[in-house]
Amino acid sequence: MDDHLRGAELARAYFGDLVRPLLDAHFPDLPYAAARLGSGSDVLGFDDATSRDHDWGCRLTLLLDDAGAVPVVSAMLERELPDRYNGRPVRFPVTWDPTVTHKVDIATVDGFCRSRLGVDPSGGPSVLDWLCLVGQCVLEVTAGPVFEDRTSALAGIRAALRRYPPDVERYVLAAWWRRVSQWMPIVGRTAARGDETGSRILGARVAEDLMRLAFALSGEWAPYGKWRGSAFKELPVAKLLAEPLERAVAADGWRERESALAEAAEILLDLQRERGLPAPGKAVVDFWGRPYRTIDEEVAAGLVAGITDPEVAALPPYVGSVEQWVDSVDVLTHADRRAALQVAYRTWIGGG
Repeated sequence: MDDHLRGAELARAYFGDLVRPLLDAHFPDLPYAAARLGSGSDVLGFDDATSRDHDWGCRLTLLLDDAGAVPVVSAMLERELPDRYNGRPVRFPVTWDPTVTHKVDIATVDGFCRSRLGVDPSGGPSVLDWLCLVGQCVLEVTAGPVFEDRTSALAGIRAALRRYPPDVERYVLAAWWRRVSQWMPIVGRTAARGDETGSRILGARVAEDLMRLAFALSGEWAPYGKWRGSAFKELPVAKLLAEPLERAVAADGWRERESALAEAAEILLDLQRERGLPAPGKAVVDFWGRPYRTIDEEVAAGLVAGITDPEVAALPPYVGSVEQWVDSVDVLTHADRRAALQVAYRTWIGGG
């Protein structure tokens, strides 16, 4: 058994050696896509030896165009697949399914995507659909490898989800800058009042928001917290941004902490300028003449002012996506609960 084998590599080999020959033999004309999508650190390529203690093994995603074929294909695989592949069990329980069955996740393309996203992506997400997406759920559809695709829709859906539409992006970027502006001056204020612990916590909070802003400005979706820092290192801007963010969370005093956050903000404003988006001369200004600093209001305001889509323009400014105002794992990890949050946006738009 290869202890260095990654989950995506195992899925590719499992498909090529066992699953594809069975599909070719039993359903030679079946349109399908074989991939490693959905949950699991191996979808993002971050799995290691520790990942193998649960939900790791001979897993595969098999997506079909024909809903009626789903139970038929699943039954065939259950009947024909061997008990083991390369020394690993083919049938095993996972945390959401304790039954000892094969773990080829079979669904229609639209059904699988709706189960992850909480919205129907086939006709193109609406503005509110976009705002109710979270990075991790999108990556569960777009990040994993596809080994073969004969479907009519998967490639198009994955391509369409790569990044926000321009005005939705402006709206989300403005909300990240606004969040940073609201908390950054408190880093110094709390420390000056003798609350060093509070200052450190707030400094880390601002650093996290700047990291998430880096993903948004880079046109990339951020995974959930466990892998966010690992994925951040792969962003081109991380070459400049990693060091000040590290100083911001490790600094012994608030002045160094604030200076590191300010440096990171200027790096991100430079990236925004390079993107051709509105950007004033500097990101950081003094806070009400006090010895603390914050983000210039023009950074967020300039982004919002450039929004022309009437649906986006009707939204309350600076609220952003659900990831920017909800932090409950038990909400963000449930597609139906995220989708239900559209009610809040509609209420705000209506003035309720």
